[in-house]
Amino acid sequence: MPDGQPIALECRGVTKRFGALAAVDGVDFTVTQGETVGIGGPNGAGKTTFFDLISGLTPMTEGSVRYMGQDIAGTAPHLLCHKGMARTFQLNSGFDNLSVFENVLAAQAFGRRSAGGMLLTRRADHDAARAILADIGLEDIAADKVAGVPVLARKKLMVATAMVNDPNILLLDEPVGGLTPPEIEEFIELILRLKGQGLTLVFIEHVMHFLLAVADRAMIMHQGRIIYDGAPQDLSSDKTVTEVYLGSTGIGGTA
Repeated sequence: MPDGQPIALECRGVTKRFGALAAVDGVDFTVTQGETVGIGGPNGAGKTTFFDLISGLTPMTEGSVRYMGQDIAGTAPHLLCHKGMARTFQLNSGFDNLSVFENVLAAQAFGRRSAGGMLLTRRADHDAARAILADIGLEDIAADKVAGVPVLARKKLMVATAMVNDPNILLLDEPVGGLTPPEIEEFIELILRLKGQGLTLVFIEHVMHFLLAVADRAMIMHQGRIIYDGAPQDLSSDKTVTEVYLGSTGIGGTA
């Protein structure tokens, strides 16, 4: 964690129990503004549940979450969006019967920079949507229906619908899952551009090449707890991480 930087996100003792099972078990986690943190771990480690707790989709059993200095425990996801916290999901969600451009307008209508419901008639609203599509690399398919666009474009579209609301922090859940190696390289370039703009990024990912390429810091979870929090390049030398996560795939594989 960089010294002297303001804190964007601070979790203390974050816990989620489902009966006797602690899916997330007393997690302490801090992200500074402008930092990029990659979260890994085996399936069932509690990673997505942890994201759900941070982003307000699931209530915590115990603990606290502070975002930009404010206690956000119990805050609804749409209100967190208005505060500048954006999130994408594992599934490539979108409004299939709308165009790529219309999907971005819909996100803008209900997001942080809303001009008031669906009445997006201002030139500025359309210009902002087109600017985001150009920045993300989707301007060539802006008029295409989302139902027909390829997986990489749908993943980029989720980023575009998040970025149109100018977030302070972006949470990405397995952003390159299902992509081919060349597509992963293209997505790495996109994320590095966002990182270069100073955006705070936290992502969950199994593809270690992606994590190593973009993360300033790696956090590995196992059985709801953090077993590693440090430099990504040191993952392969950590005995516990190797035993429970990397295994025989090595640092360059996908666990």
